[in-house]
Amino acid sequence: MALKGGIYCLLLHNSPCSLRVGSLGTIVFSEGWHIYVGSALGPGGFSRVERHRLLAARKDRLPRWHIDALLLSPSFTLAGACCGATTRPLECDLAKAIGGVSVPGFGCSDCRCGSHLFYRPEYPELEIINAFQSLGLFCHEQKYEIIARKR
Repeated sequence: MALKGGIYCLLLHNSPCSLRVGSLGTIVFSEGWHIYVGSALGPGGFSRVERHRLLAARKDRLPRWHIDALLLSPSFTLAGACCGATTRPLECDLAKAIGGVSVPGFGCSDCRCGSHLFYRPEYPELEIINAFQSLGLFCHEQKYEIIARKR
């Protein structure tokens, strides 16, 4: 059975850079990993995750959402996604479960969260899986590119 909709995390790896991100202005990103939390509860469901993957691969579009600025940047690589099937609006709960160092106002213009983009200096895959489990969800992983993990 294919996943229809729910919540997801995009896992991005980046080199140090400064990017203009819409109304947030120019943001300085430290080298490492960024976790973006999103919702796939709309009519397209998890096709939104596929849109992110295609955008990151092509890099020939104009940004529409905050996350697009990262996906289109040559400094960022989309390494994978974790998708959790649910009909409940748990995006903000997942963002809270991940928490930590974040980019204020990123990806959360339609809620009261402080951010939906979080930074980690080390590879955070197990942390993401645990965050999904804390909400009673299974993290279905999709890996897009193998990246050497820094120890």
